[in-house]
Amino acid sequence: MKFGNIWIWLLSIGIPGLVILLFYGPKLAPHTDFTFLPRIYASINFITVLVLLFAFRAIKQKKINLHQKMMKTALGLSVIFLVLYVIYHSNAESTKYGGEGVLAYIYYFILISHILLSIIIVPLVLITFSKALRANYESHRKWAKWTWPIWVYVASTGVIVYIMISPYY
Repeated sequence: MKFGNIWIWLLSIGIPGLVILLFYGPKLAPHTDFTFLPRIYASINFITVLVLLFAFRAIKQKKINLHQKMMKTALGLSVIFLVLYVIYHSNAESTKYGGEGVLAYIYYFILISHILLSIIIVPLVLITFSKALRANYESHRKWAKWTWPIWVYVASTGVIVYIMISPYY
């Protein structure tokens, strides 16, 4: 197994594992107010969606350098999101959704699909990026056909989940 592949799988297992630990483990700074963070990381998700859409447009227009810059920006934004998300959830209790009826079903459908796909997107993004970095563009394109829409969905539903749960913070 190549060195890069080892990192892809370590991160793909480690990141979701860390998030699960933070949700169920002891809070690291329970008396610190981090309630401002969800608004910030939801905004970062929204910007990520826009960047991913612009990156898609750039590659369709054969603007490869712009596409590369946009995708690196999307990756950087996702890393910043993850750091803020980890900080928040390592210090705050989970917020319970208070909606009822059909809205609750919609919320939980979006939340569950978001969570499951957010686990899947980590290796997909890392593999797709590694293909591009290795100039294996044929394989990169094949992976990107799956990675890009899932990434857009995960970032978009992150914003939707925030909007739906924000009245209950």
